[in-house]
Amino acid sequence: MANDPKKIRFAKNGALYVAPAPVEGGTGGTVVPTALGDGKTPPAGYKAMGYTDESGCTLTPAVETQPVNAWQSSVPVLYNVTSSSFSVKATLLETNELTTEMFFGSQWYEVMDAENKPTGVYRLDLASTPEFSDISLVVDWNQGAILYRCVIPRVTISDRGAIQLSRTEPGKFELTMESLDFKGLLGYVLTNDDITKAA
Repeated sequence: MANDPKKIRFAKNGALYVAPAPVEGGTGGTVVPTALGDGKTPPAGYKAMGYTDESGCTLTPAVETQPVNAWQSSVPVLYNVTSSSFSVKATLLETNELTTEMFFGSQWYEVMDAENKPTGVYRLDLASTPEFSDISLVVDWNQGAILYRCVIPRVTISDRGAIQLSRTEPGKFELTMESLDFKGLLGYVLTNDDITKAA
């Protein structure tokens, strides 16, 4: 196959969207999208996470294997899959209710005064033993009319970066999200790109 510079792709623009994780085996809850979308509009039931820093978003699929050796061969005769994972890492720039609750793993609530009246002050508790809710994640990116969408039905936030409070730099919320099993899948990718044999 000849080299084709037209097949080089950039993620010129993109967005991350989150929603509560779907109910596996049950009814109700988030319905994960199966359509590609238009590259601009959040899927139904999802909220946009806003601006990310200029490094964009990092998708990392990983598979760990273990070699199976045999007496009759000096090299492994097969590799057995011991684990697989799919992670998404992004640094969010917007300070809002959604990003802060995801970063700290807790929800804001309004503080009441002694007479149980609202004070206009909000509090977010940092639990010593936090329990994080599963969420659903969609990552969209595009190069012009070429659209891609990665849908991960269930993820958990596995790592957080430090927040640097600075006079000259914005606050940033660095999150790493790991896929969880959902009906035998880690997720799926949709595209209208003409890279397939069918196209």
